[in-house]
Amino acid sequence: MQLINSGKAYVDSQSIEEIRRNRGTSAEVGVESPFRDRSVEENLDLFQKMRAGEFGDGEHVLRARIDMASPHLIMRDPIMYRIRHAHHYRQGDDWCLYPMYDFTHGQSDSIEGVTHSICTLEFENNRRLYDWYIEQLGIYAPEQTEFARLNLTHTVMSKRRLLQMVNEEWSSAGTIPGCRRSVACDGEGTLPKRSGNSAIGSV
Repeated sequence: MQLINSGKAYVDSQSIEEIRRNRGTSAEVGVESPFRDRSVEENLDLFQKMRAGEFGDGEHVLRARIDMASPHLIMRDPIMYRIRHAHHYRQGDDWCLYPMYDFTHGQSDSIEGVTHSICTLEFENNRRLYDWYIEQLGIYAPEQTEFARLNLTHTVMSKRRLLQMVNEEWSSAGTIPGCRRSVACDGEGTLPKRSGNSAIGSV
């Protein structure tokens, strides 16, 4: 609501395909939405109806009003909220309006008092948007730092792949051969405290 009231967000009624197409490319500027100049009152009314479940999936989205000519594609009016009518495992059917990761990331860090938000390198370009949202909302700004992810050879570190192995009964969670997570290291006689300290010391 704050960003809508300050004219920094608007409800866009283009389809997702149109939004994607009008975003442009790294060599071509984007095209502004025909709904970009809706009044604050109209945007607030539509957003409240989106929250109330009066529209179908993809019928409207809430976008940040930044710069469709920005050389950084992520800053070309990114989507903040989308409509999704799906049963949520915790909220049930109470919500049909969900925020996008980039919109919530900085706010979550700020609310939780995170001092340093540490992300892997694929989020480096997202920092501009992270900082923009925090600046527009006028909230505490954590310091964001990106680093190269740690990869070990001849082992499985991906939580998704480990879960798949356990679900398919290749192994139990603590006995996956070559697993370098602490519970598996325990089984191989490696003290988690020692392995953790050596890993931290080498970063």
